[in-house]
Amino acid sequence: QVKLVESGGGLVQSGGSLRLTCAGSGVVFSDYTMAWHRRVPGKKLEFVAVITSRGATNYADSVKDRFTISRDNDKNTVILQIDNLEPADTGVYFCNRVGYQDWGQGTQVTVSS
Repeated sequence: QVKLVESGGGLVQSGGSLRLTCAGSGVVFSDYTMAWHRRVPGKKLEFVAVITSRGATNYADSVKDRFTISRDNDKNTVILQIDNLEPADTGVYFCNRVGYQDWGQGTQVTVSS
């Protein structure tokens, strides 16, 4: 059974940083393309960042240059480093194994102005 668990969210001031972690069990992350998404209040789930099994990355325009997605294959985790947070980044962040219905419970990020 595949299980994804996100962590690292919290309440931070605008301009602050957070490091979100997605830990997996029942699946080897390094074999798959993994992505982060977020649900911002009042909006649909939106794409944030993706990393392929080869390490290629891509980002939503709204987070480019502030967010960095990476892997730690030894720990079977996918990491989202978020810098220079803005109030518009407030939401619940989810990781996902792309192409599969594997989702975690999400981690809340709240940015105060």
